Amino acid sequence: MTEIDFHFNTPDKVHYACRLLRKAVGARGARVVVVAPAPVIDAIDLALWQLSAVDFVAHCRASAEPAVLSRSPVVLMDGDAGALPHQQVLLNLASEIPAGFERFERLIDIVTDDEDDRLSARLRWRHYADRGYAITRHQFQGSAAR
Repeated sequence: MTEIDFHFNTPDKVHYACRLLRKAVGARGARVVVVAPAPVIDAIDLALWQLSAVDFVAHCRASAEPAVLSRSPVVLMDGDAGALPHQQVLLNLASEIPAGFERFERLIDIVTDDEDDRLSARLRWRHYADRGYAITRHQFQGSAAR
């Protein structure tokens, strides 16, 4: 069953996501799919390219060639997580429940302190809890993702 983590009160989803990706890929060797609306995916793509050479996180868009997808530790997508080369970690920055989340070993949901974002997060939390998923709550505390 998918492990679910909610990270609450993050001040900036894009910055926080990049920090999590750097930690997950660099320190743990994880393979991650990031799901978000297209403008957020664009911002994450740009932010990942702007990391220092030491902190760079290899990534690609879900529309990349199959050979690139299979080698990329991070896949950025703004749609369904259907035909992906891996299902290890799903990082959700969208307000909806990501389609196909149950195929992943782990789902990480990032939530800001914005009231609308918190409301949609409560609905996702309820959806997962009603289906018996164990959920772990994390509170942002400045350097929590380092």
